[in-house]
This record gives sequence, structure tokens and C-alpha cells, in this order.
Amino acid sequence: MAKRSKPQNYKKTINSKYTSAQKGSKSGASTNPDRKLTDKQTNSNHKFFRSKQDINRLNMQKEKPDMEKMWIQAKSPARIDPNRKWFGNIRTIDQQQLDKLRTEMANRTHDPRSVLIKAKQLPMSLLVESSKTNRKVDLLDLESYADTFGPKQKRKRIKINYESLEQKAEQVEQKDNCYEMEKDLNLNPVEDVQKDNKDKRLTAGQSQRIWSELYKVIDSSDVLVCILDARDPLGTRSYHLENHLKKNCPHKHIVLLLNKCDLIPTWLTSRWVQYLSKEFPTIAFHASVTKPFGKGPFINLLRQFDKFHRDKQTISVGFVGYPNVGKSSVINSLKKRKVCKAAPIPGETRVWQYVAMTKRIYLIDCPGVVYTNEGKDEVEVVLKGCVRAEKLEDPEYYIPKLLEKSKPENLKKIYSIGDWTDEIDFLKQVGIQKGKLLKGGEADTKTTAKLVLMDWQRGEIPFYTLPPDYKDMRKMDQEVHDIQQLEQENIKANNLFLEQNQILVKKPQPEKIDEQQI
Repeated sequence: MAKRSKPQNYKKTINSKYTSAQKGSKSGASTNPDRKLTDKQTNSNHKFFRSKQDINRLNMQKEKPDMEKMWIQAKSPARIDPNRKWFGNIRTIDQQQLDKLRTEMANRTHDPRSVLIKAKQLPMSLLVESSKTNRKVDLLDLESYADTFGPKQKRKRIKINYESLEQKAEQVEQKDNCYEMEKDLNLNPVEDVQKDNKDKRLTAGQSQRIWSELYKVIDSSDVLVCILDARDPLGTRSYHLENHLKKNCPHKHIVLLLNKCDLIPTWLTSRWVQYLSKEFPTIAFHASVTKPFGKGPFINLLRQFDKFHRDKQTISVGFVGYPNVGKSSVINSLKKRKVCKAAPIPGETRVWQYVAMTKRIYLIDCPGVVYTNEGKDEVEVVLKGCVRAEKLEDPEYYIPKLLEKSKPENLKKIYSIGDWTDEIDFLKQVGIQKGKLLKGGEADTKTTAKLVLMDWQRGEIPFYTLPPDYKDMRKMDQEVHDIQQLEQENIKANNLFLEQNQILVKKPQPEKIDEQQI
């Protein structure tokens, strides 16, 4: 068949649905981020079209650098573009003003009631003197190689008390004959025996896992609240943690919280707050979901810290301290409901936990950590509630220290017993009173010791410590009375001396003035 000839005015038929921008031109291509799509293409059923961000990203990846221009060397010196910041109001100060500013900064940093705001805008490297010193010592600067090993060496030869091995053997035999085993204090020392027979349960709160949880809380917190037991604040205070924060994290705020203040007298709580407020802000607190004490001042303090950090979206408050001091109970009392698992036994919190208090303030619960290098022995660790009493292998060992710290009249009233001679007699009387008996009617001292330690850890046995600067009013009154008595004795002695020497001291009388002269 013969093909039809096309007419002269032939035009290719075009679908009327597409505009000129989508007819294969560059404006409608898939590489153009400013292309326009029809209503049908932007429909929800067609989601496979590339967005403007995807097209820009793909075009950027296609672009390749011009290697020829990169290898061309500059023939003239490069010129830096001027910046308006060069001509700003920059102020320079001399060394005297800088030293004055350093002293003022050092005084303010030690003040617990002053906070440095926006420290990023200050040249802290100039204001704070670096205390780090180079520990590496160059030995050649102290003593040259020639003075040590050369022909002109100055190092002295070591003095030896023997000239031959035979003379040394004679000295060893003489010392062996004079040796007395009874006077040897290094033979089986007590410390080695205690290390070998140490209870593994006493290492609670010292594992590497718990220390890693603590440092997670420190890194994530803007404010760190150290929870202290009001009965023994200095004993439950972690100086290692405070020194670490002062040295490595000076921008973080520290707050001391005296929890369990209902277990001590009110006057003692105020004394402890006055003593601890000299270093850090201190608040007395009683953790309770229904009737807490100190909740209002503590929330106001957190709001002040929130105002200091308005440049951040949120601030985090970490609660750290010894086991069984009430970290989880404080968070529950702030939230008015049980959000953290709390119990009157140590080691209930195992991992850190985030709790939202407001839209900007978050609370972080941390497991209790015990730092043993602060001079705390096993007895103090148990009496501070860091170890569960029911899991101790030898609970009778800790009773003598407990009897020293508590008053006898309080123990007699709690357990309804009489006087005792030693700790074993005390445990027997308490065991008979509680009904903890073995076969034959003998008191079970081990179980009774665990019960007494549990009562001690839960606060049923009254106990408190006094601040170091505390002075008893009775002793002060006695001292004043003694001073007054000494003054009276001195006056009497002076009067007797004057009478014996017949010396009369006349009091000066006022002169008489005539009325006429006036």
C-alpha cells in the first residue's frame, strides 16, 4: 500500500492535559527543583514525585569539583575580606585590672549564694588560673649524662655493710638467732586476715556498673542535689563527688538536701542548715507523698536555676547520695505520686530514671554509691544503711558500735528491757522479749542482731550527731558563771588587801553649787 502523504500544515497532536512546562523542556524536568506539578500529580495517590529538597541534594551530589582550578597556584598574595566586627567597641584592660577581676571572681565562686550566668561569653581561660602542672620531669635538666655515667661522674657509690658473701651469711645467722616470733608484728597482720575473710555483701554500692550510672547522671544534669541523712549529714556526705564537680564541672550547681529531718529535733535541724549553708545552698526536707516538708522552698530554688538557664530548652536535676537516704522518696514527694520505686532498704534503685516535673524541669534518679576511700570502715557502712541487715553473715559484730551511738534509756523504752552488761546480754534480753529463741529456750542472738540493725536503719532507734561548731548552752552558762565567780573573788581579795594596809579609797563627791551663783 502506498503511504499517505502528510499535509503541509500538519501539526503533531499534543495532549491538552500537560502544560508547556512539562513538555520535555528543562523547566519541567525532574532535575529542576522549581518545576510545577499539576493537581493530579500532587494528589495523595501519587507520592513518588521528588520533593524540592531531594532534587537539590541529588544535584549537589552530581556536581564535581574543577580539578584544574584546584591545581592552579596563586600568583598574587591572597586578600582577606574585611569584616565589620573588626571595628566594634573592643575594650582592653591592663594587668592590674585583670588581677582585680580574678580576685573578685575567686571570692564570688566560693559564695554559695552567687551564680555565674552566661559564662560562655567570658574569657574563662584568662580569669581562672590553670592549676595543672607538667608532671613530666626532664632528668637531663636535673643531672647531666656526663655527671652520672661519664668519666667525671659525681654519683656516689652505694655503701655496703659487708665485703664478701661469707660476712653477709654471718650477719644473716646472727639475725636469725636473735629473732623472736612473739615480737614480730608483721606476722599474719589483722588487715590481711580481714581482707581474706571480708564479706562480699559489704561491697554494695561500689561496683563499676553503679559508678558508670553515677557519671551518666552527672553528665546529664545541670543541677546536682546531694541527699544527706539528717541524723548524720557529714557521714553521708560524699566529698569525693563534690571535689570532682568543683574541679571538672564548675558550671554545674550543687544543692544539699537534709532528708529525714523528722527524726531529729527542730533546733538541731536549724543548726545543721546554718552550718552547711556556708558552703552550698541547704534545704531541710521531709519526704512524704501526702504531707511533705520543705517542698515549697525546694521548688522555688529549682525555678531560680531554671531562670538562670533560659538559653536551654530544658534543665535536668540529678539526685545523688548514699544508699537508703531517700532519693526516690524525694522525687515521689515532688510529683505527689509514686513514680520511682522506693523502699526502706538499700539498693532498691538499680538504674537511673528520668522523670518530668514540669515542661522545662526534669528529675533524674540515681542508684546509691558508696565511696570507701573517705575513711569509712565496715561498721560505719552498715550503720549508715548502705547494706541490707538481713544479708549479713556476722550481724553481732556491729552491735557494740550501735550501743555506743544510741542512748540506753531509748533502747530500754523501745525493747522493754532492763540494764545489760555487754552486747551479748543485750541481744539475749531483746531476743527473749521478741520471742526469737532456739532449741532449749536459748535466745537466737544472730536473728535478734539483724532485727536491731533493721530498726536502726529504718529510724526506729533515735540517733543524731551534732555539728562541729555546736556549743551547748549549759556549758556556756557554766563558763559565764565561773568567770563571774572569779571576778567576785578577785574583788574580795583586793578589798582585803586594802583593809590590811589601812588604805581607804574615797569616792569623789560632787561639788556644791550655790543657788545665788546660778
